[in-house]
Amino acid sequence: MTRTVALPAYDRSTLTPGIVHIGVGNFHRAHQAVYLDDLFALGEGHDWAILGAGVRPTDARMREALAAQDNLSTVIELDPSGHRARRIGAMVGFLPVEADNAALIEAMSDPRIRIVSLTVTEGGYYVDSRGEFDPTHPDIVADAARPQAPATAFGAILAALQHRRAAHLAPFTVMSCDNLPGNGHVTRNAVVGLAELFDADLAGWVKHHVAFPNGMVDRITPATGQHERDLAQGFGLSDPVPVTCEPFRQWVLEDNFPAGRPALEKVGVTFTPHVHAYEAMKIRILNGGHAVIAYPSALMDIELVHQAMANPLVAAFLHKVEVDEILPHVPPVPDTHIPDYLTLIESRFANPEIADTTRRLCLDGSNRQPKFIVPSLRDNLARGVMPKGLVLLSALWCRYCFGTTDSGLVVEPNDPNWAALQDRARRARTNPAAWLAMAEVYGDLAGNAALVAEFTSALNAVWANGAETELRRFLAA
Repeated sequence: MTRTVALPAYDRSTLTPGIVHIGVGNFHRAHQAVYLDDLFALGEGHDWAILGAGVRPTDARMREALAAQDNLSTVIELDPSGHRARRIGAMVGFLPVEADNAALIEAMSDPRIRIVSLTVTEGGYYVDSRGEFDPTHPDIVADAARPQAPATAFGAILAALQHRRAAHLAPFTVMSCDNLPGNGHVTRNAVVGLAELFDADLAGWVKHHVAFPNGMVDRITPATGQHERDLAQGFGLSDPVPVTCEPFRQWVLEDNFPAGRPALEKVGVTFTPHVHAYEAMKIRILNGGHAVIAYPSALMDIELVHQAMANPLVAAFLHKVEVDEILPHVPPVPDTHIPDYLTLIESRFANPEIADTTRRLCLDGSNRQPKFIVPSLRDNLARGVMPKGLVLLSALWCRYCFGTTDSGLVVEPNDPNWAALQDRARRARTNPAAWLAMAEVYGDLAGNAALVAEFTSALNAVWANGAETELRRFLAA
């Protein structure tokens, strides 16, 4: 028997676009689009529908798949008590994906668009090893040379802002929905930094007139494969791009929207000036926790995250590193008890219905480690504490990037910088300090002799004994 699918509880013909969203991936469709769908179901905000957009070839494939189903997205919540499917109708169109972004620029120039939001991944903001905008990146240099036909999202945003300024139209708000510390500041730096390369006057105007609210987003959303398509089929839906996700979701935002915003507080979004506190908690405990379980599990050939949490060594390693080395450096969060938040995170990781993969958690370590792990590493060192668990994690990441698991299985490329990481990991096998010399990840930490000695010991032990034995030794100590 086909199970029930919840359909949009509103007339989609009454919707008009107010948001252009760049990067219509799984997370956006399970998060921002769901919140808006809930708001529209209350009979509110129907002038805040989404126009999807993208700047990469994969976005064109998503556009084709969604267009075939009237831009409806299937979202299946994977609760252990039962699965729930719904069709999300918050998106009313998906712009053509073009090399010069002409359609995207035209849409963002429309005065009806008051918010431009983005999910372009943590690595998509052109930042250097210090977390600052990199004006020398080839993509940025190319956009600065052709500002009216840009290839990046930030170039397209600037071109549209330039059109609106010339037409005496109010600028839209630019809202990042990516997992980045200070994501609003990072986005502002990218847009202003690009503008400074070709039009200082425009850069100054953006600084003074365009809002970039910071926000924290959270929902575990696995990649889509045949398993997810089979789940959709069980609901009678032949959808090539369904989204599965956990029941939990959270969105915390600064209330900085001069051009207006939907009343998202009515559907559970928290508006607060203390986004940074929520963000630090989530990035360090959840995203950092993902890394803590991902690399030892992958080396031990554990495929799924809930299987990793069912392994006593991995679960204990996560808990010990979190309690001893991460939680002490998380600042207070309004109305939140930090140890209770960790308990929530551990239960979310252990949800057997999610079927999230350790490989997905291992993805893009070169961009994620500097944001999710290295800050906790630094905080411990600054207080005179050697965080042996986080150092062991760094050694496990290095071992993973060598390209084989402890049993000898090949690890397929799993990072935009995989070739460079693999080369460095191979050099580090005989010279462990070479790994910490990766300045784009560790900054100046290679100059800390005590850290280098601890890392050298940890990496040599991982190579000699394997991840499982070293987790056991760490926990016993």
